[in-house]
Amino acid sequence: MSFIKSGFPRALAPLLIGAFLLMPGAAFGEIDRVLVDKSQRKMFLLKKSEIVRQFTIALGGIPKGHKKQEGDQKTPEGVYVLDYVNEDSDFYRSMHINYPNALDREEAASRGVDPGGMIMVHGQKDNAGMYSGLLQLFDWTDGCIALSNSEMDEFLSLVPVGTEIEIRW
Repeated sequence: MSFIKSGFPRALAPLLIGAFLLMPGAAFGEIDRVLVDKSQRKMFLLKKSEIVRQFTIALGGIPKGHKKQEGDQKTPEGVYVLDYVNEDSDFYRSMHINYPNALDREEAASRGVDPGGMIMVHGQKDNAGMYSGLLQLFDWTDGCIALSNSEMDEFLSLVPVGTEIEIRW
């Protein structure tokens, strides 16, 4: 390494390399797909089909099955896009899932119901504190996908807007 030959203190080289590897996303590169397995309560971040990170998630109060209407407490199933970050979220920070899509709206209209919306990957309320880990053991959202706040920070540092998210049972 030329910077070592140029008088750079050798003792600092491992520290700099280690710091680089600990930077969010540095070891993985950009995540290109998010997979949510509702039956396992797991979220997987993928890069070129390889799982590089996984999280335990909380879901809506009635998680099995596809979201069909506002208030059904279900998390949608299918392929969507994470289309924007919301830094003014009621639940710490969040990233929006583009539910409902055209098919979801059409299906809801055929039944005369509102498909719902504002489905997010989000953190917890700021006052979760020491109960943060315990909260992740229960399905407590209205249909969103919840992470702990520290995991939400990591998620947002790794997953760019525009990433595909597949949600399945």
